[in-house]
Amino acid sequence: MVPNMNSLTLPDIASQSARQALTLEWVGMHGIALPVLLEGQRLTAKVDAGVSLDDGEARGIHMSRLYLALEALEQESLSPALLHQVLKRFLDSHQGLSNCAYLNIHTDLLLKRPALISPLAGWKSYPATISASLKNQMFHVELKIEVPYSSTCPCSAALARQLIQQQFVDDFVNKALHHADVLAWLGSTQGIVATPHSQRSTAQLHLHLDAFIDELPLSVIINDAEAALGTAVQTAVKRADEQAFALANGQNLMFCEDAARRLNLALRRTPGINQFHLRVIHAESLHAHDAVAESQWQREQA
Repeated sequence: MVPNMNSLTLPDIASQSARQALTLEWVGMHGIALPVLLEGQRLTAKVDAGVSLDDGEARGIHMSRLYLALEALEQESLSPALLHQVLKRFLDSHQGLSNCAYLNIHTDLLLKRPALISPLAGWKSYPATISASLKNQMFHVELKIEVPYSSTCPCSAALARQLIQQQFVDDFVNKALHHADVLAWLGSTQGIVATPHSQRSTAQLHLHLDAFIDELPLSVIINDAEAALGTAVQTAVKRADEQAFALANGQNLMFCEDAARRLNLALRRTPGINQFHLRVIHAESLHAHDAVAESQWQREQA
């Protein structure tokens, strides 16, 4: 008699005992495609979901249960409360197997930015990772954000000014100075013989949030960082905007050390952050290597 395959119980290999008893710190999935809601936007994300395997005798975890628990992220705006809810569901579905749950959400936050002078505006993309963990009932949230900006080298600016001064001396030595001649000289390549070098730069922010924060303050952090740096890269511009950007760079000279200090002081004042590590990268236009500075801070315990 041929057995009825439809009546057979499907094999569950994961429920079998492990050949070698050993606990594992993280088991799960990386790169799950998922739409998420963040600050009123529906964004494309890649999600990492995992739990610890604390029962060393168990062969494996139930990955499909983690996958199904992620459905909540499609329906509600991302918040610490929602992240806690999803992590708790991870553990509830793995009772007896796991004590720790982990979740990473990788996406790009889109913010519309106005031009400096004209009425134009455009979108900027900020790579961001939201990481949450629930370890032995302790909930923790971290943010990683990248903020692009422009930086002009103070040393290069000083050297360029010196060359312009020397050119002025060479062109006007023993000559009577007339306003019209000097004005024309200042507007010519004959007079402005050198310009300082600037580069597109990046601030990489890794932030630990307060335990009882209600929202994920990504746009607040980005706004504070850009205000501290003073020369955020632009989107749509006209010539008036480009000129205003050149003025901002000229009045806002900074080494990577300056940028790191500015960000450190600004982020300390941002509500909801209790610890951070930051790295600024100035992608040199003079050198073939980058200039980098790092800084960190942790709020003192009361």
